Amino acid sequence: MGVGVEERADGAIPENTLSPPEGNTTFLDGTTWCVALAGVSQVDLQNALDWACGLGMADCKAIQEGGPCYDPDTLVSHASFAFNSYYQLNGNSDIACNFGGTAAVTKYNPTDYAVWLWKCVYAAPGSVGSAAPPLLSSIWWKLALLCLLPLYLAS
Repeated sequence: MGVGVEERADGAIPENTLSPPEGNTTFLDGTTWCVALAGVSQVDLQNALDWACGLGMADCKAIQEGGPCYDPDTLVSHASFAFNSYYQLNGNSDIACNFGGTAAVTKYNPTDYAVWLWKCVYAAPGSVGSAAPPLLSSIWWKLALLCLLPLYLAS
């Protein structure tokens, strides 16, 4: 963070000015996730995933075979889950979402756009990572409404 001194034309006492902090990406609602980038080297992505789940101490139980986030069984989806776990555990700083250039910060919740929506929920800032969707999530209510609406209209 840079501190500058701004000279005033009227000879008054200089004002200290602060520049915005560097290295933090914050969107309007303040919620961000870290995801693997498609199209990067598969070797680099695998190395980054191994580090995140090993020395990085990300919670990778959910992406193990049989876990709720195992499917789809792709390197990008497993890496995204692990990278986001590490990112959330380490204060959502840009440096916690680099992984050698194989990841990026996004304001879009990967849970909302994933084919494994029914089983896997990505951790969000201020939450403890969860692999199980909340029972009363809005998607469940929408599905219930879609199933019950025809019955109601038919009566």
